[in-house]
Amino acid sequence: MQTQGKSGPLAGLRVVEFAGIGPGPFAGMMLADMGAEVVVIERSGEANPLRSAGCHRGKRSIGLNLKRAGAIEVARRLIERADALIEGYRPGVMERLGLGPEEALARNPRLIYGRMTGWGQTGPLANAAGHDLNYVALGGALSISRRGRELPSVPATLVGDMGGGAMYLAFGMVCALLEARKSGRGQVVDAAVVDGVASLFTLVQDLRASGYWRDEPERNLFLGSSPFYDVFECADGKHVTLGAIEPQFYRELLDRIGLADEDPGRQLDPAAWPDLRARIAGILRTRTRAQWCAALEGTDACFAPVLDLAEAPRHPHHVARGNYFEIEGRTLPAPAPKFSRTAPALPASLPRAGEHSEQILGECGFDDEAIARMRADGAWG
Repeated sequence: MQTQGKSGPLAGLRVVEFAGIGPGPFAGMMLADMGAEVVVIERSGEANPLRSAGCHRGKRSIGLNLKRAGAIEVARRLIERADALIEGYRPGVMERLGLGPEEALARNPRLIYGRMTGWGQTGPLANAAGHDLNYVALGGALSISRRGRELPSVPATLVGDMGGGAMYLAFGMVCALLEARKSGRGQVVDAAVVDGVASLFTLVQDLRASGYWRDEPERNLFLGSSPFYDVFECADGKHVTLGAIEPQFYRELLDRIGLADEDPGRQLDPAAWPDLRARIAGILRTRTRAQWCAALEGTDACFAPVLDLAEAPRHPHHVARGNYFEIEGRTLPAPAPKFSRTAPALPASLPRAGEHSEQILGECGFDDEAIARMRADGAWG
């Protein structure tokens, strides 16, 4: 594997990613966005309808049939040359392929072996099937995604797969890579979505322990009962958010929407919430979303409009910070976070599955004859 002159804080890092869906490719994207050279091993000849072109930006792709011995040898050579590996199969699959941690670390002792699953490599649920909704349910997140006594609402696949999964995998791998620089030894990073979701709720669990977070929805200011932390409808049917938790911000909100007569000292009194909520909701329905943006956006009233996926990239704040970019006819979020000295370049491509197969095979030391022979055998394509 060779780097392609990529820039960013992870430039020079070489990663092998076994193709999957959801958090694994997203973690690989995060590393690629920061300059890592990521080669994705995709299943040759198999179309994956859930393959995310956006999550493969900036990577290279090789199509292998891992049921063939020749393909396994290619994977082993890629692993030997890599700094890190990402795989998202069920526990035991990589071991059955002869590509598990024991075999990989024997060939490459400095390798960081990143494993992405929903339930983890161990535990009573390790071998069970699951998806984002199941993981956020067990992690406690789903229980607080509701209004009052209503059923919990199904969250977008962000809290579990991306927040609890991909980001913890990427963080864990970078931590292990830093440690390997000192010790010279690789290790396995067991990233489970359910573990990450539990970790994300550290603040909530601490607030609950202190008594600030209430289990009763009607007494919990974060669960749609309070008049100052929720989503409200405007005159045009569009929506805005209020999040004025701190007393000084709450006072400013009251003043700016014409409720200076309300007692700010009763902000945290649940008995006062229903009437005040109805009053605030009525006021917000008197103007359009654009009018409320003109009056409140950029103030300390803790206000923001609810933008849809088409509107968000065009908002002046996102534009000023360069938070979106265009690539091959798609509008995608730009790499984050931002760096003062080692800023990564924007991804230049959305590779097709197997697009770089011959190039990568050559880099692994296979000559033209061997490449042609493996193709004839169905090892790649």
